Amino acid sequence: MANTKLAIIYYSATGTNYQMAKWAEEGAKNAGAEVKMLKIPETAPDQAIEANAAWKKHYDKTKDNPKATLDALEWADAYIFSIPTRYGNLPSQVQSFIDTTGGLWFQGKLSNKVVSAMSSAMNPHGGQESTIQSLYKTMCHWGAIIVPPGYTDKVTFAAGGNPYGTSVTVDQDGNMKEHVRDAVVHQAKRTVQVTEWVKKGISASRQVSV
Repeated sequence: MANTKLAIIYYSATGTNYQMAKWAEEGAKNAGAEVKMLKIPETAPDQAIEANAAWKKHYDKTKDNPKATLDALEWADAYIFSIPTRYGNLPSQVQSFIDTTGGLWFQGKLSNKVVSAMSSAMNPHGGQESTIQSLYKTMCHWGAIIVPPGYTDKVTFAAGGNPYGTSVTVDQDGNMKEHVRDAVVHQAKRTVQVTEWVKKGISASRQVSV
């Protein structure tokens, strides 16, 4: 069976979720997946970006990184999203991208994809959980298979204990307050493992039905 194809889809204004996506890429590749790390395009006005030095710096550094596309969604067996919270909801950039997926959804090309998600905020209870759950609601509409980390490894506790997806608190200087690298790597490996189970199950069911 071919290696799991994983799209790590991130949006990051100042770099936190970019770093988490990089850690997820490391974990997924170590688990044997073929990985594409893809950036959701920036839609904020230049004036807003210019007004925040950290945002401007990260934007300039990553503006040419590969972008998330509908073709990538169709290509992948699984997705890991890494996105910051915006008032407990998805960033507008992420929602705008998701709003373009209607055609794939209508054709049934998003069903049975395996999905996991991560998030960040400036406070321990600043909306990380509800942001991940908001994304998962869309995944339910897609017919995707949601894979949270739960408490399947003790590293979840060291990272703050979010069972829905690894999340991190970031101070005003952009420093992560929890040690989440190991939890991100575990979540990525778990996503790849479950995707392999799903692919084997689908393959077996097709053989039976022939």
